[in-house]
Amino acid sequence: MATKVNGDGLRQRTASSQSNGKVVAPSEEGKKIDQKLDQHLEYEFGGPAGVIAIMTGFPILMYYLWICLVFYDGQLVFPKSSDDIVPFFGRMWEHVRVDASPNLYAWKVYGGLIIYQLFLAWWVPGYMQEGLPVPSLGYKTLMYKCNAIGCIYITWVTAAVLHYTGIFRLTEIIDNFGHLMTVAMIVGFGVTIGMYFLTVTFGNPIRMSGNFIYDVFMGACLNPRLGPIDLKMWLEVRIPWVLVFFMSVSGACKQYETYGYVTPNMAFMCLATWLYLNACIKGEECIPQTWDMFHEKWGFLVIFWNFAGVPFSYIYSVVYMASHDPSHYKFSTPTYVVLYATLLTAYYIWDTSMSQKSRFKMQTQGIFTYRKTFPQLPWNVVNNPRFVQTAHGNRLLVDGWWRYSRKPNYVADWTMSLTWGLCIGAASPIPYFYSVFFIVVLIHRCGRDFERCAVKYGKDWEKYCSIVKYKFIPGIY
Repeated sequence: MATKVNGDGLRQRTASSQSNGKVVAPSEEGKKIDQKLDQHLEYEFGGPAGVIAIMTGFPILMYYLWICLVFYDGQLVFPKSSDDIVPFFGRMWEHVRVDASPNLYAWKVYGGLIIYQLFLAWWVPGYMQEGLPVPSLGYKTLMYKCNAIGCIYITWVTAAVLHYTGIFRLTEIIDNFGHLMTVAMIVGFGVTIGMYFLTVTFGNPIRMSGNFIYDVFMGACLNPRLGPIDLKMWLEVRIPWVLVFFMSVSGACKQYETYGYVTPNMAFMCLATWLYLNACIKGEECIPQTWDMFHEKWGFLVIFWNFAGVPFSYIYSVVYMASHDPSHYKFSTPTYVVLYATLLTAYYIWDTSMSQKSRFKMQTQGIFTYRKTFPQLPWNVVNNPRFVQTAHGNRLLVDGWWRYSRKPNYVADWTMSLTWGLCIGAASPIPYFYSVFFIVVLIHRCGRDFERCAVKYGKDWEKYCSIVKYKFIPGIY
């Protein structure tokens, strides 16, 4: 493969190597390291006790924040005295029992979405994308059917027809938030446990710790498939971000029916959620190149979060706006300009940095084909990128956005999450949960990634860190 070495010791691909590349297999030493990393080495997330706390505590927290948002004017509430503790929890439970019951209507709506998205994923033609070599499969590469863009556009048309014919009004989504959330939680737990036992009984469980609850949380399978559908990639996009977008649209419809107009704040959330969903579907071929597909197993951590966590805890600003008078969060025109500009700038950096990294991996494998899906932004592919060639056999990108920090996509992603709270100002603290929780997740995930890279690449990782000095924000951290 043709390369040239710059004066700084970095390798840079020539144009000919990009069009005629081939898979870069790891060295024998690299394979030994991969084998070690593909085993259970130590507990994460606080081990069994920590994952039990997460699996029980997070659903409770989701209910609590929703109750505060809808029934207590968006403010955090607590027992007023020691004598109020039992009545307080009684009131909380009554809201869950009555206003978040898993009723038949919620099962029809949520279950209908799952079935429809599975049907479309199976039936709609798609672009076939080769993934990264998987160590646990002997460095075999899997093929992924990328048809999300067709499926989601069909879903949008279907939703519009159902809404305007009165068969299913989109306002009903936000009106049944609590009921849908409970159903989503049940599905999340059910699929998690079901997939664990199916994999242990009939599949090929990997990186198992031997502790039941911890292995349920982390998952047993890596690449679950249903016919042509990769379930892990399907779930990452087709349920959570579709729901997040339609909840925003539902909130906008609710405002329009109530006030006769849609506020700039609600329009902001419709734009923000559309940008995120559309980025996932128009660049779906980049997803197989990510850590989620390559390494993360399909357990509670991923399953519950995508079925329930993302759609029902990231969208609190929409829930607040749909149930409160717009006077609570009205901004000046310059404030709206800054808010929208911040979102669009962060989105551009996030979209293009993710694209640069994934397509660099495709270039390295020699499987890169440019898809003209809307909107492909300027600088989403780095031509003749500079990289660090590791002894392991992999290449570390140090060009494009990735020359400025090791995680530019995380910084941009978190900035977008912050704007999802800022769009209602100081009206309620609850919509800021997304950004607060997300920064904790990103820092933790970054630590996991950097530790793994240090083991995997050794001195080459030290060289990479000496070139790309900052973890997140250039010049700061």
